[in-house]
Parts: sequence; C-alpha cells; structure tokens
Amino acid sequence: MANAAYRMQDHLVEYDLEHHDITPEQVWSEFKLQNQLASKVRETFPRRTVHPVVAMLVCMDARIDTNELVGDTRHNYYIVRTAGSAMSLKEEEMLELSVANGVKVLILTRHSDCAAEKAAKDPELRARYPAMVAAVDERDARIVEFLARPVIAERIRAGALLVKQLDIDTATEKVAEHTLAPTTSAPAPQAEQPH
Repeated sequence: MANAAYRMQDHLVEYDLEHHDITPEQVWSEFKLQNQLASKVRETFPRRTVHPVVAMLVCMDARIDTNELVGDTRHNYYIVRTAGSAMSLKEEEMLELSVANGVKVLILTRHSDCAAEKAAKDPELRARYPAMVAAVDERDARIVEFLARPVIAERIRAGALLVKQLDIDTATEKVAEHTLAPTTSAPAPQAEQPH
C-alpha cells in the first residue's frame, strides 16, 4: 500500500530530475515542505526503535529505492550507500558495526546502468573522477578483504551471519545472485591516509 501511495505521488510532484528548469531554491523549498509533512506524521505516529537484522550496501543511484526493493516501508534495514556500491575502510567498519549490533544478513549489491561503473570504463571520466574510479576498480578486492575480517569471518563460519551479493536490474528492481570469481584481478586496496 505504501509503495502504491509513493507511485501515485510521482506524477503529481515536480520534485525530480525530469524538470530541468527548477531552480536550486525551488528544490530546497520543496525539500523543507516534504520534511515538514514527514515530521508531522512522526509526531503523531512515532517510529519504534528496532535494531535491524539486515544491512545492505547499495549504490547511491536514486533509482535504486531500497524501500521498494525489499518492501521495507518500516525502515528495518541498515542501508549504506556509496558510488558504485564500493567500500572503503569506513564502510567496512560500518558494516562490521551493524553485525555487532545484531545484523544476521549482509547484502552487498551492484546494479545495471551504474554511472560509477561507466566512469571506470571511460578514459576521460577516469581522469576526472580518479578516487571514485579507484574505489570501483578495487570493489571486488575490498569485498574479499571485508569477508576476511576476523569478526565477519568467524560469524560466517559459525552460521551466525549470511552474506549475499546481488545484482539489481535498475529498470525492474529484480535481483539475481552475484558471485565473485575465486581469484580477482582487482588491485589490492590501498591503506587510507588520515585527513
């Protein structure tokens, strides 16, 4: 029902990238209006405090609506979003913390028609966005590194944690399992420097 309500709003509100003539100030005004509406609902119907048992790593692409993807209208999932679903040490730690807080299933995704993946294949965009492209290039190696973290590896061995990799069809939101090759040709992740 909630997804149907969202869909009914899609063609009523000009709050999307289809309307290129909208100004930044108009977008900001709409943002504030939407927040006022949402916060009034929360004042009346407070959200219950739960610790999710599922965490997802998802691309920041707005077309991937995690609520629709898994029917999660109550926000019972931890969601970590990055360009190209790439992990750095920060995301590895976020996901490990979610496991420490009771997560039993980790879902690592990637999706069709991904702008970050396209950038990684385009020499001009590789030069313009080197850090993002490096993260996409290292994605598989980072997953292997993450799965080898002692807490994660032990929970997987004990059957207390399930990790699934999924490919999302951006147009239909249909998912299929994705598996890494036993050996990866991705470069080894570089240690991050403190800022």
